[in-house]
Amino acid sequence: MSKVMSMKEAIKRFIKNGMTIYISGFTHLIGYAAAHEIIRQEVKDLTICRPTPELLVDEMVAAGCVKKTVFSWAGNPGVGSLRSIRRAVEKGIPHKIEVEEYDHFSFAARVYAGAMGIPFMPIRNLFGSDLSKYNKKIKFIECPYTRQKICVVPALNPDVAIIHVQRADEEGNAQVWGITGLTKHIAFASSKVIITCEEIVESEIIKRDPNRTLIPGFKVDAVVEEPFAAHPSYAQGYYYRDNDYYRMYDEISKDEKKLEEFLEEWIYSVENRQEYIKKLGVEKLLKLLVKPYYSYPVNFGRIGR
Repeated sequence: MSKVMSMKEAIKRFIKNGMTIYISGFTHLIGYAAAHEIIRQEVKDLTICRPTPELLVDEMVAAGCVKKTVFSWAGNPGVGSLRSIRRAVEKGIPHKIEVEEYDHFSFAARVYAGAMGIPFMPIRNLFGSDLSKYNKKIKFIECPYTRQKICVVPALNPDVAIIHVQRADEEGNAQVWGITGLTKHIAFASSKVIITCEEIVESEIIKRDPNRTLIPGFKVDAVVEEPFAAHPSYAQGYYYRDNDYYRMYDEISKDEKKLEEFLEEWIYSVENRQEYIKKLGVEKLLKLLVKPYYSYPVNFGRIGR
C-alpha cells in the first residue's frame, strides 16, 4: 500500500501543537525540509528531541515553534553557538524555552528503552557528572540484584519521528548507509513515523540489499520524496555538507532582525523544498553534488537462474 504524500500533507496530518517530535539525523540526513515545513505551518509548543539540535532547532526556536528541547550537545557544529536557543534560554527571546540535557550515551539509552518498550534504562556513564543536578529525570536507584547504586534514565517515546533516509519504497521500507545513529531505534520508539527520502525506488531495489533496510514499512505512516531535504547538512552518497551555510548562519543569527529577514526569505516565502532548491541555484547544487564511489557488491544468491 502506497504511503506517499507531499511534505505539506504529511506535516499537516501528523504534526500538531504540543506534540513531542523527534527529528532524526546525526551529522548527515538531518531533516531540515521537514523542520522548515513545520515553521511554515506555524505549529507551536513543540518538544523537539535530537542528540544535536543543529541549526534546524535554532531556526524553529527563532520562529516560535518550540516549547522545550531535549538534547545531548547543542552548538553550531564546527562554528560556535546556537544563538536563538541561547537567547530563548537566557533572555526569553522570542519566548522562554525549557532545556533537558543529557550526554550522548544517556540520550541514546532513552531511545533504546523507548524502542524496547521498557520504562527506563540503567547506565553507568553519568557517575561523576553534575547533569543530575539540572535534569531531574536522571535518577539513581539501588540495583535489586547487586544492591549497588545505579543511574537510570526514562524511555523516550515521541509522538512522531521524522526520519530522513537515502531511499525508500512507497510502502515505507527505508534504507540508510553511512552514519546510522539512532535511526532504527527511534522508529520503533515513536508512535508515528514520517519517512522523508532522497528518492523513492521500486521495492525490488530494497529487496536486493535487505541489510540496509533499517526501518520496515509496517512502522511507517507517511513517505515523502524530497531531494536535498537534508541541506545544509549532507546525505551520504548524494551531496556534501554546505559549510558556507553554517558559517553564514552564525553571522546572521547574531542579529535578531537579520535572522527574521533570513527566515522570511528562505522559509516563509518559499512554497516548498523544490522552490528552496531552485533558490539555492545550479552553481551551489553542482558544488555540493558528490562523485560516485561505490562499495563492492555482495552476492546474496538465489535459487534458479
